[in-house]
Amino acid sequence: MQSTVANNKTVVSDTRLNAPDRPYPLERTRNIGIAAHIDAGKTTTTERILFYTGVTHRMGDVDDGNTVTDWMEQERERGITITSAATTCYWTQKEDGLVKLFTGVGHRINIIDTPGHVDFTAEVERSMRVLDGAIAVFCGVAGVQPQSETVWRQATKYRVPRIAFVNKMDRVGANFEKAVDEMRRRLGAYAWPVVLPLGKEDNLRGVIDVINQRALIYDPEDEFGMKFEITDIPAGEQERARQALRELIEAVANKDDEVAELVIEDKPVPPALLKKAIRRLTCALEFVPVLAGSAFRKRGVQPLIDAVVDYLPSPLDIPPAVGWKPGTDEKVEVPTTDFGPFCALAFKLWSDPYVGKLVFFRVYSGQLKKGDVIYNPRTGKRERVSRVMMVQADKRIDVEKVFAGDIAALVGLRNITTGDTLCDEKFDIILEPPTFPEPVISMAVEPKTQGDRDRLMEGLQRLAEEDPTFRVFTNEETGQLIIAGMGELHLEIIRDRLFREFKVEAVAGAPQIAYRETITRTATGEGKFIRQTGGRGQYGHVIIEIAPNERGKGIEIENKIVGGVIPKEYIPAVIAGLNEGIQGGVLAGYPLVDLKIAIVDGSYHEVDSSELAFKMAGIFALKDACKKANVIILEPIMKVEVTTPDEYQGDIMGDLNRRRGRITGIEAKDTAMVISAEVPLAEMFGYATAIRSLSKGRASYSMEPLRFEPVPSQILEKILDMTKDRPAART
Repeated sequence: MQSTVANNKTVVSDTRLNAPDRPYPLERTRNIGIAAHIDAGKTTTTERILFYTGVTHRMGDVDDGNTVTDWMEQERERGITITSAATTCYWTQKEDGLVKLFTGVGHRINIIDTPGHVDFTAEVERSMRVLDGAIAVFCGVAGVQPQSETVWRQATKYRVPRIAFVNKMDRVGANFEKAVDEMRRRLGAYAWPVVLPLGKEDNLRGVIDVINQRALIYDPEDEFGMKFEITDIPAGEQERARQALRELIEAVANKDDEVAELVIEDKPVPPALLKKAIRRLTCALEFVPVLAGSAFRKRGVQPLIDAVVDYLPSPLDIPPAVGWKPGTDEKVEVPTTDFGPFCALAFKLWSDPYVGKLVFFRVYSGQLKKGDVIYNPRTGKRERVSRVMMVQADKRIDVEKVFAGDIAALVGLRNITTGDTLCDEKFDIILEPPTFPEPVISMAVEPKTQGDRDRLMEGLQRLAEEDPTFRVFTNEETGQLIIAGMGELHLEIIRDRLFREFKVEAVAGAPQIAYRETITRTATGEGKFIRQTGGRGQYGHVIIEIAPNERGKGIEIENKIVGGVIPKEYIPAVIAGLNEGIQGGVLAGYPLVDLKIAIVDGSYHEVDSSELAFKMAGIFALKDACKKANVIILEPIMKVEVTTPDEYQGDIMGDLNRRRGRITGIEAKDTAMVISAEVPLAEMFGYATAIRSLSKGRASYSMEPLRFEPVPSQILEKILDMTKDRPAART
């Protein structure tokens, strides 16, 4: 192994890849996620994959509450995925590319099934950070939906190659071509079918393999989808299949020189060469293969697993992970090899009732076995590994060792948070952690009995460790315990878990909006903290300049002190005071956001100055500056999409307008209308009941956080009146 430095980047290289005791080579490993809008069929697709790969011997169904990956009681009761679940399966292909069940060789596929509900978007975010590829599932009827766009953006953010599976092609109104067109228009995807549905709705008989120009027709008498015939394409579908192949070859030729050369010379493109080109383009994020089927009806799942092997990357097919040496800007490249220095990212924490705190991690380089010592660069602490486990949903399997590319779990680590790097102490590196959105809703909670308070605090603390979008704090002015999260369902699940897992029944107040404060103009502020009490006094004096920052850029604090007018040992105290003032706000008690602060001047006393004095001076300077900077309150705006029969369109649009909503688009989809709008979160409480009433239960909606905007003056007065009576919950 050797290290080189080029362009301010350290590269650690080792020509060897696979350890001799490794069960599956890196090139035959796939780390994939399954992501989509809620109710598109992710969990059902996962269940079918696990069945056909031999992991399970029965097919679980969401409606029956017996799925493998939805193992939490809350998930099975509600029929939704709440937490991402990891599982492993194995798949073998025949030489001619046709599928068969696992026989002991082939590929290992590590799967993470992610939630579709926007309240649990953190689960998708941290999963995408550690995955090499993803299956994006779309509903054949609804096509691209709001959360489809969100998970697509998350995959793009972390440069995750993906394939698309148009599910539910057995449903009335399913339209494969329209779904593919929406992927291109709304997602900007270079998406082309490699598998077509054979029939649709009740007549969905199977699928067409576009590349090999053959059909896979299922036996209608076989309820498990195990019996199928691979045959010539039926006469009525041959021209459609040939046209799809011509378009596919042309699309690939536009981006691949090898295929383009054959097309220019008017030579046939062999299927094997075409598949290799599609794989190269998919791994490079330049192509999205699209497949079709029905997971519920067991149609088209085996070709989907084939596509995972054929088109999604192994850990060797993507660029090596890159981190930074702590405290520097020097980038360090992490080799994808079992023989490199150990390096992994902790992407999830989970409290297991049987083994304690689990730390899920993805290994990027090296090996880890029981008894090894790992290092956390964030804390500077070393810890010995006592147990290493592979995870199968809610089952834990102890193993002696894990290798590069593996997703596994550790037990017993202390002082660790989501996003921490775990590495060899000699390979000091920090990998980029996943980023998470800020909470948008909060409520006060208290235990039903005073004796439960300690258990409540313990439960909330453990849940906050697991979930980066869940916050717990005490409102200093009211003494209330406040919980904050991504939505009403998110907080409802938290309360339910407190009751089931920690035996604490919490009483909750009405939900509160997580407003923010910001400024609209520049200003200068001065803060002095001077106390004389007979002995040694206190003296701190700070002058700052503040200015608005770009929306979404957050807080930037810069030290511009020159000449030692404030000694450098007091600057951290000033910054601490500024941060405390930022969290407390100045107008209604909500945190300040999008602010540039420069510490420009001040003075000190050789005897009386202290860290406390300069911290207080920082708080006073911020409040003084904000009084002159026109502080305003921002409210969260939600992106709302309502799908409704045409006859209720007018009533629903009128209701959205009454909720201060702004209609941004109306689109006809078959027999329904899709209304897009931007609505303040404050106006969306109770909307599920309202939309059922307006449409006699026939309309549905989804929403997700979009941005923060200034509140109108009449709403501002109500917020200020509310904070006078009962100080606002702060996040």
